[in-house]
Amino acid sequence: MKQVFSKVLLASSLVMGLTATVAHAADVTPPDIQRGETLYMQGDVSRGILACVACHGVGGNSAIPMYPHVAGLPEGYIVSQLKNFQVPAGQSKSARMSIDGAPTMMAPVVAQMTDADMRDLAAYISQQKLTSPAFAKQANDLDFVHRGREIWRAGIPERNVPACASCHGADGKGMPEQFPALSGQHPEYILAQLQAFSEGARTNGGAENMMGTIANRMSNADMKAVADYAAGIR
Repeated sequence: MKQVFSKVLLASSLVMGLTATVAHAADVTPPDIQRGETLYMQGDVSRGILACVACHGVGGNSAIPMYPHVAGLPEGYIVSQLKNFQVPAGQSKSARMSIDGAPTMMAPVVAQMTDADMRDLAAYISQQKLTSPAFAKQANDLDFVHRGREIWRAGIPERNVPACASCHGADGKGMPEQFPALSGQHPEYILAQLQAFSEGARTNGGAENMMGTIANRMSNADMKAVADYAAGIR
């Protein structure tokens, strides 16, 4: 009798577990790409969400160097970065701040965004194509180019700076969901992010802010060289 009861109890537990799993999956609705496009192009003024297109350009192709291209970035990566601009409950600042310690321009834009907003936006952006990539600005300065290529491919061994290519790929295409593509990104933007990591304004580098540790070991000249080189990789 005990064996029968145990089998019934085990079967019931398995059914309940399966039901809970199915219910959880049902709670996560697929992203609405059309709604994501509307948010990107028009925002939602009633909630203080500005149109992304104003800074990041049509289809995620930014014409302004201080704002990054976002076209084609993976959904998971976009969502994680949007969340990094929000201030977590119980904390006083977000994982992405301005170098002077003030909130970034993105802070008020994402403050009212829901998880559904982020997923919808990410789904739309991830399907766009980078049609206006940036290029290296100092390609004629051979010493500058050589330094950038050296750091990208081999890092700076004497300062324990690993090769950028080890995470962002030899061709700058990155590793989806984890490390962003830098090929064709504005060199000015790349430099600004390296500086933000170095100054502790960005603390979302993963593995206890790996990028913060790396950038802090680089000189500003090194950052400029590798940012310019990364932008021009194809």
